[in-house]
Amino acid sequence: MRLFLLPISTRRSLLYCEKLHEKAASERTYLDKITIKANETWAAWEKDEKAIGNWKKKVTFYGNQALKRIPYEEWGLKTIPALTAKRKQAIVEGREKYQVIFPGLYLHQEKVPDILRKLATERQAQHRSKLIWSVVAMPFTAPFMLIPVIPNLPFFYCVYRAYSHWKALTGSQHLEFLFKNNVLPTPNPSSELDEAYTAGLMYPTRVISRAAPIPTRQQAEEVARVVEQQTNDGTEDVMVLQRWNGKLIAERFKLPDMEVEIERAVEQVENSIKAKEELLEEKAELEKATAKPGQTAKDSLPEEILEHIKEADKEIHEKAQEIAQESKPKPEEKKEQA
Repeated sequence: MRLFLLPISTRRSLLYCEKLHEKAASERTYLDKITIKANETWAAWEKDEKAIGNWKKKVTFYGNQALKRIPYEEWGLKTIPALTAKRKQAIVEGREKYQVIFPGLYLHQEKVPDILRKLATERQAQHRSKLIWSVVAMPFTAPFMLIPVIPNLPFFYCVYRAYSHWKALTGSQHLEFLFKNNVLPTPNPSSELDEAYTAGLMYPTRVISRAAPIPTRQQAEEVARVVEQQTNDGTEDVMVLQRWNGKLIAERFKLPDMEVEIERAVEQVENSIKAKEELLEEKAELEKATAKPGQTAKDSLPEEILEHIKEADKEIHEKAQEIAQESKPKPEEKKEQA
């Protein structure tokens, strides 16, 4: 099984699991059949222009906007298949092989296990809780069935969110099971991903990137070094993946479903970084507007904290004087030197 760990920024990464194969019609479970039917219905609604008031297209439009708000971490965990008893046995016996593919220049290999372990465990409680609440909410949406023509959308939304949280939960449990059994995915730094990431940072558009030559290893190392400098020793979160670059990466690995996952993740991370920057700017402007002339941030601290600071400064000053006094040559030492 191939896992892709794709850094969106220097602090956030998308996990994507490659589908092993499409199940044959005879092998599909009821859940598989329902999922396929729901996807086909949704796609048909997106193109239907004959419905009264064009309600189907409106539902899919606003529905897609709501889907964009689902965290990309949840979407990533949903790509990992549920852990069946058969697969558990194969993992324990060492017959199931896992590898994680990542751009080695933009994500240090020693960080990969910690990132995977964090993705496997940090959201389990949240998915479990929201799964329960989605199920609890289903009976309360039943009265909407009485509305003619339009299907019970609130009920179907609760069903979908319950299914989504269940998929993410089982995906995270699958990943956690690997760590509990010391079956760590084999790290596989990809030069192809290094080239794709570098092209995305060097060129402004997908069209230019397609026409331009593939970046050399030296260029890739130089761009990665510049990105590392922009983080200010890890204190700043810097974007390393462009939205338009998702299609090129998906094409390179022949994984068309990956494109949507990358574009969604990039958009969410960009909005998060932008919101944080705007918040810091507003805070700085507020402090600047409320500060008195000549007043510093230190002056606005409570009196008791200022007293502690003064005492600490006094101790440091006295200690510095003692050290300076001890370092001076004594009179007898001066005579010897003479």
